[in-house]
Amino acid sequence: MRVGYVRISTDDGKQKTDRQDMLMENLGVERVYTDKCSGTTSDRPGLKAMMDFVREGDVVVVESISRLARSVSDLLRIMQTLADKKVEFVSQKEAFDTGSPQGRFVLIMFGALAELEAQIIGQRRREGIEAARARGVYKGRVPIKVNWVEFERLYKLWKNGDISAVAMQREMGLGARTFYRKVKEFEKTFKL
Repeated sequence: MRVGYVRISTDDGKQKTDRQDMLMENLGVERVYTDKCSGTTSDRPGLKAMMDFVREGDVVVVESISRLARSVSDLLRIMQTLADKKVEFVSQKEAFDTGSPQGRFVLIMFGALAELEAQIIGQRRREGIEAARARGVYKGRVPIKVNWVEFERLYKLWKNGDISAVAMQREMGLGARTFYRKVKEFEKTFKL
């Protein structure tokens, strides 16, 4: 099935979907999902519904890549989801088709660029942290302090089944991961 995605940036009546709708009709698209919002917003119900709908063998059609994604990382995330579902992708304006060898090659290049970008960002972050440490500004994450007397009291209640782990977390003001880390620390310290 050919499934189309149409997006305009505003819903103020100034922009219309007519041109994209006509293209979808001319390309034989059977089902069209539409959003009337900025491409940078994460809340695009039409895109979400389309991604939930498409199945193996379907082809997603857009007028241009800019209608689908506003960043390389956003595009790669969408492309990976489509590839995982074995759904092809066609962008009319860029003449991009993942059903062709050239389209698959370009997709691999996009993936390599995204990986490079992530590595460069990580490297810059590490360099920034090292520079801040050298200046004495960066100290790392501040450890979460726990009232160990209160922790021990609640720990005994939890182990006896008098309260749940969630109740203890709430009482101590800890998230689940931190809670279980502190439990291990407590048990190790007191050899329980």
